[in-house]
Amino acid sequence: MSSSYYVYALKDPRKNPAQIFYIGKGTGNRAWDHVINIDCTSKGKLIQEIINSGKQVMISKLVEDLTEHQSLKIESELISSFGIIENGGILYNSIMPTGILTRKIQKNINVPTGAIEKSQIALKLLKDAVEEFSKSNTCGITNSDVAHYLGLQSDNAGKQKDYLSYSILGLLLKERRIKSIKVGNSRKYQYVDRST
Repeated sequence: MSSSYYVYALKDPRKNPAQIFYIGKGTGNRAWDHVINIDCTSKGKLIQEIINSGKQVMISKLVEDLTEHQSLKIESELISSFGIIENGGILYNSIMPTGILTRKIQKNINVPTGAIEKSQIALKLLKDAVEEFSKSNTCGITNSDVAHYLGLQSDNAGKQKDYLSYSILGLLLKERRIKSIKVGNSRKYQYVDRST
């Protein structure tokens, strides 16, 4: 198993001490990609503000020589510890789906700190895995394929029900990352190439 992953932090040098505003994991030059290819997210806007002020974003590798699994675990724990801006934290990580913070929370429901971030990181990873699976199978994949090959079978009173994989496929359809096609009596899902 490869141990080439690391977990990194992007810091704003205009604060004293420099303040972490993004946590990520990756290999190679991943940590520097944010500064080289600035996106239009709130994180990208902050990076541009830092550069426009004449400063440079500080990039720190927090932990090195990790497996991918180890890096995901550490990244998720750090994001849940610091929290994201939309949830009252300090990080500009964008892991929350639209509308999750506007849901009415019942007073008798306790949502532990970091639980939302952890679940959204896990959901993002599941969606990315299903999207990669669909991209690798150009003829399309079925819900059953997703559940079986990615180990996402659900259990309902001892009967196999693939609700989890249907939910993930539904989210990917909504985000237009895959498309649905009718093949005989079944439905297949195909990757949508958004780069063109």
